[in-house]
Amino acid sequence: MTAPYSCHPDASRGRLYPERMSTFRSPWQRDRDRIIHSSAFRRLKHKTQVFVEHDGKAYRGDYFRTRLTHTIEVAQVARTIAGALGLNADLAETVALAHDLGHPPFGHTGEDALAALMQPYGGFDHNAQALRIVTRLERHYADFDGLNLTWEALEGIAKHNGPVADPLPYALAEVNAAWDLELHTNASAEAQVAAVADDVAYNHHDLHDGLRAELFTEDELAELPVVGPAFAEVDRLYPGLDPTRRRYEALRRVFGVMVEDVIAVAQNRLAGLRPQSAQDIRAMDGPIIRFSKPLYQNIKAIKSFLFTRMYRAPSVVVERSNVTAMLNDLFPLFLHDRRQMPDHWCRLAQGAGDETHCARVVLDYVAGMTDRFAIAEHQRLFPKR
Repeated sequence: MTAPYSCHPDASRGRLYPERMSTFRSPWQRDRDRIIHSSAFRRLKHKTQVFVEHDGKAYRGDYFRTRLTHTIEVAQVARTIAGALGLNADLAETVALAHDLGHPPFGHTGEDALAALMQPYGGFDHNAQALRIVTRLERHYADFDGLNLTWEALEGIAKHNGPVADPLPYALAEVNAAWDLELHTNASAEAQVAAVADDVAYNHHDLHDGLRAELFTEDELAELPVVGPAFAEVDRLYPGLDPTRRRYEALRRVFGVMVEDVIAVAQNRLAGLRPQSAQDIRAMDGPIIRFSKPLYQNIKAIKSFLFTRMYRAPSVVVERSNVTAMLNDLFPLFLHDRRQMPDHWCRLAQGAGDETHCARVVLDYVAGMTDRFAIAEHQRLFPKR
């Protein structure tokens, strides 16, 4: 049974292009299914989370999270939290599944590189690009471009990290001009759940992946809040446990601490504020779904450790430099020699008009690449490098 402050399917604001209701799926189940069947979702399989997908020798890469496995983990956490709070789990899952569709190849390194390259043409933001994908770039339907998702799904993609202030990224501005997403307000509680689930998932799995990559050790993690006590509890309950099982048992507890904290904080805040509708959630001064202040401070310490020891580890920095150079080669080449792109993209670029709109077509093409395709294209076009 859903709570009064949840989003109710029968109260959805609908779709930009009206469609007949499904006889067996709610609007957000339908949104979820369209995202799962999209081309952009499939490409997440070969997009980086932290480690470059092709670098299997250095990092035993088959074991590491990709953008797709990360997204699935976020969706699982989102359903769990939403269910515990009486929210609509289908909408929370939908936003979670869509939240990273706009990521380019090579993770945040690729985003940084494309943001710099696009600076003269309106910039680049992966959340805005996700909206561009689901409203324009996916072209499978006879009646419309995009996936024609519901207003609530689009709102969640746009605002799951909070209200969006001017100046808007151009891709978001285009969507918002067509359909007002009320960017100045909070998102629904379901979208807020998806945002927190993202934090839970990557903090948990980056500890796993960093250990597997041997960028730090369990002994070093023992100095961190939350993580250290988790290892200590496992050692107390299971002395002499196999090292691999010890690692999983400890990090499973870290995961549980984060999820339970979010649920407890939300339950307390909801009981005190007594929102009676989804609009009440949107109108609040801040998010209703968040970590407690003590845990938030502990997570900041964990993130700081990961930033230094994992995201900026010397081996990762070298790879960041390499893939940045690839994008710095590919983007200008496609911009000034459009024939190097496939025919479809070449025609779109030629019909774009001015250089700004042409650059945005090139961005759509490059941002949609997987890691392995970007690497292969660079090897084809720059064979001597």
